[in-house]
Order: sequence, then C-alpha cells, then structure tokens
Amino acid sequence: MNLPIIYLWSLCGIAAYLVGSLPFGFLLARTKGVDIRRLGSGNIGATNVFRTVSKPLGLLAFLLDFAKGLCGVLLLPWLTGQLLGQPELAGSRALALFGGIMTVVGHNWTCFLGFKGGKGVATSAGMLLALTPPAVGVGLALWLVTFFTTRYVSLASIAAAISLGIAVWPLYYAKEGLWFPAILTLLAILTIWKHRSNIVRLYLGTESRFSFKKRKL
Repeated sequence: MNLPIIYLWSLCGIAAYLVGSLPFGFLLARTKGVDIRRLGSGNIGATNVFRTVSKPLGLLAFLLDFAKGLCGVLLLPWLTGQLLGQPELAGSRALALFGGIMTVVGHNWTCFLGFKGGKGVATSAGMLLALTPPAVGVGLALWLVTFFTTRYVSLASIAAAISLGIAVWPLYYAKEGLWFPAILTLLAILTIWKHRSNIVRLYLGTESRFSFKKRKL
C-alpha cells in the first residue's frame, strides 16, 4: 500500500542525515589511538587526517566521505521508495537532491560528535558528481589549478565551490528552471561559509600550506 509522499521524504531525509553523520575521519584516526579533533586544524575531514595521522587513512576518509554523497543521491531515495512502495516517486530529481543535501548536513553537523563535523567538501563532491558531472568537472579543474599553484587546500576548495555555483546556471537553468541551480548555488555558499576560519587565516597569512612530507604524531 502506498503511503503519503511526506513519509518517503521524511524517511529518506533521516536515513541520509544518519549516513552523512558517520564520522569516518574521526573513526579512522581512532584506529591510530588519536582524537583527530585535537590534531592540526581540529577538523574531522580527510585533509586533516591526511596531514596529521596517515596519508592512506586520509585518502580512505576522503573516499568514504565521497561515497556518503553518492549514497544520498543514488541509493537512499531508491531504498526508501522500495520500502514504502513508491518506487516511481523515489526516482524524482528533487528527492535525489534532497537526499544528497541531507548527507552533507549530516557530515557538517554530525549527531555522533555533538553536532560538530567537517566542512562537507568530499561529501558534496560525491553528491554533485551523481547530480551534475559537468559542473563537477569545472570545479575539479579549478581545484587542481588552485591547489598546485598555491598548495592551499582551503583556497582550492573555495575556488571550486565558487566555480561550481556559477557553472550550474548555464548548464541547468534552461532545462531545470530556477530551483535546481539556485539550491546548488546555496550549497556552494554553505561550503564557503564553512571555510570562514580558513578565509581569515588566508587573509592574515597564517593558513598552512599542504605538504606531502610525512608528519609525526
């Protein structure tokens, strides 16, 4: 029996938030006996794990956080639709976008760590790759250029967010209307806002550059 669509959206949103809340960076750092929140920038994301704990674990944290965004778009809407007997509604682009956004929200404000989380870059990248590969290509290109020019991960992430927030308009406004690029632009603004402390440090000249040299705990 089909249930009201609000149940589908609610279940998908809750499941996506919980998946997004899984603090993989924190958990991987704990395997080394450390609390990532007390190291480096204090962020639980992949970059801090890569810098302060282990490069392989940092890469794994990125891949797992990236997979959360993919899961929110591609898997959870389908699963909740099957569970509630509404597979035709589960295929909507709006629900996929909602599921992806909720994984980012979960990552940024995880319920497992007192609602303090990461900055959502990897999870947003996974979500956006599933929704808008061309815009991700633009963002990735600018990320690589900025990173290898400056070696600032934060500046590269901010530049990628800005470029993606702009690129979605010519790519999707004519096809999707206002709502789709507008929401993705708001997500890009959220990413920039989560980097506000980095922006201050960049302005003051105190932001750490990325180094590929091994660091000791």
